[in-house]
Amino acid sequence: MILHIPHSSTFIPEEYLSEFLLSSQDLQQELLSMTDHFTDDLFDWKWDRAVFPVSRLLVDVERFEDDAEEEMAERGMGVLYEKGSQLQSLRRQASPDLRKELLDRYYRTHHKKLEAMVDYSLYKRNKALVIDCHSFNAIARPYEGYTGAERPEICLGTDAFHTPQNLVEGFRKFFEERGFSVRINDPFSGCLVPKKFYQKDERVHAIMIELRRDLYMNEATGEKTAAYSELKQTLADLEQAIMNSEFAN
Repeated sequence: MILHIPHSSTFIPEEYLSEFLLSSQDLQQELLSMTDHFTDDLFDWKWDRAVFPVSRLLVDVERFEDDAEEEMAERGMGVLYEKGSQLQSLRRQASPDLRKELLDRYYRTHHKKLEAMVDYSLYKRNKALVIDCHSFNAIARPYEGYTGAERPEICLGTDAFHTPQNLVEGFRKFFEERGFSVRINDPFSGCLVPKKFYQKDERVHAIMIELRRDLYMNEATGEKTAAYSELKQTLADLEQAIMNSEFAN
């Protein structure tokens, strides 16, 4: 059982700050908008966890490494963002040397760690479950290209190969029974599976949980709200439900 938490960090090492074109104030605003705040704490489970240590604004480990494979690269938001949440210029294009440095130092290291966790689970249990943990803005940002109606409180992202239907329905039922509105693959879709196993190993199951941020925080200030502890307890209850039930097997 593995938690993947890729977007919780706001940290950008000082040596890379000069690559960004935004003022310090605007960069902080972009971090406020684009970070999946507190997901590393909300999903504080007793599982193996792959928590990415730096901000997605520096490197996004949820993107394909090759921009030719990544649809968001067309918007300037491939593995190394050049555009921000408003599709504004975020940073200059990385030189080949800097791109290699960032991918080696952060992207490839992280994916090797996640891959090793899945390998170990397969070795010990002959199965693995990866939960991709995210949050999203209550109001869509321009980079999303989202034109849907009011956004659900919980979005579950699935993959046709790696997400069994009983897993989807188990997670949906859990949240709906507790009064949350839930949609599948809306406004975000899919879930991360390490490339070594993607579309190859049916023993690797995966699902994405996206939490609407106004459930637990003030999006304008970045502060937790009074509802934070209740949502964290709900997620702890989900951990127990997974461990005690058949729907995640």
